[in-house]
Amino acid sequence: MTLYSRVRPLAFKLPAETAHGIGKRTLRAAQSTWPTRAALSYAYRYEHPALEVDLFESTFPNPVGVAAGFDKNAEVTHALEALGFGFVEIGTVTPYPQAGNDRPRLFRLREDEGMVNRMGFNGQGMETVRSRLEADGTPGVPLGVNVGKMNSSTEREAIEDYRRVFDRLSPFADYVVVNVSCPNTPDEFDEASPDHLRSIFETLEAENDADVPILVKVGPDEPEESLFDLVDIVEEFGLDGIVATNTSTSREGLESPRRDEWGGLSGKPIENRSTAVIRTLAEYTDGDLPIIGVGGVDSAASAYEKIRAGASLLQLYTGFVYEGPSTARRINRGLVDLLERDGFSSVEEAVGADLE
Repeated sequence: MTLYSRVRPLAFKLPAETAHGIGKRTLRAAQSTWPTRAALSYAYRYEHPALEVDLFESTFPNPVGVAAGFDKNAEVTHALEALGFGFVEIGTVTPYPQAGNDRPRLFRLREDEGMVNRMGFNGQGMETVRSRLEADGTPGVPLGVNVGKMNSSTEREAIEDYRRVFDRLSPFADYVVVNVSCPNTPDEFDEASPDHLRSIFETLEAENDADVPILVKVGPDEPEESLFDLVDIVEEFGLDGIVATNTSTSREGLESPRRDEWGGLSGKPIENRSTAVIRTLAEYTDGDLPIIGVGGVDSAASAYEKIRAGASLLQLYTGFVYEGPSTARRINRGLVDLLERDGFSSVEEAVGADLE
């Protein structure tokens, strides 16, 4: 029995957002000195040459990263690196501080190993995040920045929101993700409409003098035709990849008493749907467009399935909440075993192995 398995029942007695805040404060304290960071790395990091992935002009020491939402304000990036994650994505970051939706807004679905959140892009804003990155420095693993709009913004204002955050934070980023698929923000206009997406990408393209890789995040509930339309726009503007997928509004097959809470569903319940979207995107693009796979990753087996479906990198959040600080180490060790079993010399060699 691990220490986390002993602590988790106590943590799960607290409201989910309260427990998350305590966990982040603990990680913040742990990363505050070199000896504590070194101790975490010794206990949790796992390195193997087969795990390295070269993508977006960066080397990822392993393919297992932390999804946006866990560390919105770049408070614990160094601790997450020490816990063995191969990259960290902060955000969603908005131009100005934003309270988000009213509490409670984060719920565990224990019976389903999932979570529902309706956070609503709460965060401290781009200037606070920039100041923290300047003061703390970026982690030694690739850093992604997930950018979003203010909840009060009109369609025209939203484009300027993306531009402002990109301008302020892209110098710190190894890649930037445009988040237009969150189900927890006001639905004043269609964020994923082709015209709106083209306006966003035209604006960011003009701003991107340093050629920072730009990706877009898609939802798991989109029909195939919408996914294909998005890919066509991504290729039209020469974007660098897709993050698949965001949270879901579906509640099919859930058993938890909290299943009817509104918001975005994450974790195990969306694993299969997320993997199906990854496979669809990879097949449509002949595996030429990099995909970061998200949704239900909590084990080496679930990670490997997404890799074989076409994902070059993986992210998790809910699985980290349920499985604890040893999650990345356990998944990475298991991935090496699975790669060796199937005769692959690296993660990169296994990407898309199940595609027709």
